[in-house]
Amino acid sequence: MKNTWVLLSLLASVLVLSACSKNDPKKISLESEDDKTFYAMGYMLGGNLQRLSLSDKELAALYKGVAMAAKNEKSEVDMAVYQNRIQEVFKARMDKVAAKEKEAGKAFIEKFIKDEGATKTESGLAYKVIKEGTGATPTAEDVVEVHYHGTLADGTVFDSSVERGKTISFPLNRVIKGWTEGLQTMKEGGKTKFVIPSDLAYGEAGAPPKIPGGATLVFEVELFKVTKAADANKPAAPAKKK
Repeated sequence: MKNTWVLLSLLASVLVLSACSKNDPKKISLESEDDKTFYAMGYMLGGNLQRLSLSDKELAALYKGVAMAAKNEKSEVDMAVYQNRIQEVFKARMDKVAAKEKEAGKAFIEKFIKDEGATKTESGLAYKVIKEGTGATPTAEDVVEVHYHGTLADGTVFDSSVERGKTISFPLNRVIKGWTEGLQTMKEGGKTKFVIPSDLAYGEAGAPPKIPGGATLVFEVELFKVTKAADANKPAAPAKKK
């Protein structure tokens, strides 16, 4: 089911290319509100294609298939044969992109350790304390309240409670492994920079469209509060009657 959904997302992404016709898509002007709406739709759907690193020729082939099917023209290839190849090619291309990301991530982590004197754990997590905390240290079962700023290795921001201006609370055992391990090195009031390899983050699948497969993630995390699991599960006290 998951693979089918991925493939459907890919095919949906291709539909936006039909608007290009024989024109250069970059030269098409967005004049009406409908133009801009469909452009926004295409931009969102097109994020699914990033993971395939397609060439211009491959994108053109995708468009040609969509355009011919939309006009009910006969396929130029044996669909019974090539339908079976779609998933194979999709997986192979994604694996290739993820492997390249992982190699780049390894080099990034080693540079982080060398240049910033960061610590590397047995699991591969790297971190540097920016500000020492003085309060409680969480366990995996506890609820933490934090501010965080998350980027890819190239500095692209993919998520940030800091930019939203609001802290977030969650059980520490319900997030990516790098967070679960990393925050247990912190104390309340502390701030740490973490560099998390893909194996401790979103793996080879990534979290599209913002996080590619195999991506190494960088987080700056400030820990405000630790609520012990037992206390977090207690029912709220009834309000006193006035």
